[in-house]
Amino acid sequence: MRIVFAGTPDFARLALEALLQAGHSIPLVLTQPDRPAGRGLKLTPSPVKQAALAANIPVAQPLSLRLNGAYAPEAAQAQALLESVQPDLMVVAAYGLILPAWTLALPRYGCLNIHASLLPRWRGAAPIQRAIEAGDKQTGITIMQMDEGLDTGDMLLRTELAITPEHNASRLHDELAQQGASAIVQAIELLEQGKLKAQQQPEAGVTYAAKLNKAEAPLDFALAASVLERRIRAFDPVPGATMRLPGLKDPVKVWRATVLSEKVQAEPGKIIQVSEQGIDVATAQGVLRLLEVQKAGGKRQAVAAFVQGWQLPAQN
Repeated sequence: MRIVFAGTPDFARLALEALLQAGHSIPLVLTQPDRPAGRGLKLTPSPVKQAALAANIPVAQPLSLRLNGAYAPEAAQAQALLESVQPDLMVVAAYGLILPAWTLALPRYGCLNIHASLLPRWRGAAPIQRAIEAGDKQTGITIMQMDEGLDTGDMLLRTELAITPEHNASRLHDELAQQGASAIVQAIELLEQGKLKAQQQPEAGVTYAAKLNKAEAPLDFALAASVLERRIRAFDPVPGATMRLPGLKDPVKVWRATVLSEKVQAEPGKIIQVSEQGIDVATAQGVLRLLEVQKAGGKRQAVAAFVQGWQLPAQN
C-alpha cells in the first residue's frame, strides 16, 4: 500500500506513527500550515509534520485543496504532487481541510477517515467533547470511507470505548487516539485481504457535534448540576468552563467538580458553603461542588489551596 496521510494534531500523529510501524509506505504527508504558538507566537509545525520530518517523509501544507477557490494555485500544486505519488489510499485524521471530489477519487481505494465517535452519532467537529457533555455511556472509533458529505460515508470498522465519570475531554482524546491508530492499521490489513466490508450509515440516530465555542465556557447555573459537571469535563482543556466568584475581578476556570445529592432551597448560582472539601453552588437541580479551580493568570489549584487566598464575601 502506498498511503498518503493527511492530518494535523496529536490525534492524527499517533495514527501516522502506527502506520509507519506497521511497515506501510507513506510517500507524502499533508498537514495544516505552521501556526503561531506559545508566548512568543513562534511559527510551529503541527505534530503530524514533526513526526513526518522525523521519518524523512515529504510534507505538503496547502491552504486549500479547492481548485476553484482563493488558493487555487496551491491546490493545483497539491493535485500535481498527489498525482505524481499515485497513492493506493489516503488516510485522513483530523486534517482540518475539506477534501473535494477530485481528492476523494484520486487514490485507488479512495480515502479512509478515522472518526472519533460511533457514527452516525456525533458527526462533525467536536465528537469527543459532545459525547461527554451529552452523558453518553460509550463512544469509539469509526473507520469510514469518505464521501463529499459531512461524515456521511460508509462505515468500514468500529471499535467501542466506555465513557466513565473520570473521563475529561483530554483523557478521552488520548485513549481514542490510541484506539484510532490501532483501528486504521487493522482496517488496512483487512482491506489488503479483501475482507473490509462497507456498511451504510443508518438514518436513525444522526447527531451533529458542533464546533466548540468560547461563548459556551460560562457555567449556567439555571441548568442541573449533573449537566454542568459533564460540561466541565467536556470543556477540559478547551475552551474551559468558567464562573465568577464574589470578590474576584476576573472569572475563574473550573476544572473539576462533583454533584452532591443534597437538595437546597437556594437561587441557582448562589454559593451555599465554602470549605476545604469544595465550593458548593446551588443549581436548578442539585448542588455542584467545585473541586479544582484556576484564577486568571494562575495555576490550577485544589479548592483546599484556593480558599486559603480567597474568602466568600458576605452574601445577601
